[in-house]
Amino acid sequence: MPTSPVYHEKQTRQLCALHALNNLFQGDQSYTKEELDDICCNLSPNVWINPHRSVLGLGNYDINVIMTALQRRNCEAIWFDKRKDPSIIDLDSIVGFILNIPSDYKFGIITLPLRRRHWIAVRRIDDLYYNLDSKLQQPELLGNEADMLQFLREQLSEEGQQRELFLVLQRKSEDDNAQRWIKQSSVNAV
Repeated sequence: MPTSPVYHEKQTRQLCALHALNNLFQGDQSYTKEELDDICCNLSPNVWINPHRSVLGLGNYDINVIMTALQRRNCEAIWFDKRKDPSIIDLDSIVGFILNIPSDYKFGIITLPLRRRHWIAVRRIDDLYYNLDSKLQQPELLGNEADMLQFLREQLSEEGQQRELFLVLQRKSEDDNAQRWIKQSSVNAV
């Protein structure tokens, strides 16, 4: 078990992007709804309906907001091509992962036949990996590297469901290798 406590924000309203970011960074320098709303306004100033969040302004932020929020913490999100196997990822170069997955729309205890998108964070804490999905009652222990890679494979291979994986890395200088997240043995094999 981890020696460090695992920070886990639970789902409220349509704020899964906010929770995913805060769970990813383990509450360190937490983001606020106001900060993400400000990012939306900066991305699309002078618009009546902002395309980067829900029409009612309750959350449901898109990847542009997440990427900008990560940049404010000196990180970046890199889209992972799900046709590749996650084993090519150099896990030591990764802060964590953000997944975008389909989610049921629930109104109380009733599940409506509508699909929407949901953001979740996955990261290593001490030597173990956790699914920090805000819809979970508590963090889900995935286990070691092999267990976490299998979890990612399963998420990305869900038939007929659009799922996306983003790798979160510390930002480096502009001339840094954009492929620094790929294991060297994988680069040499290409």
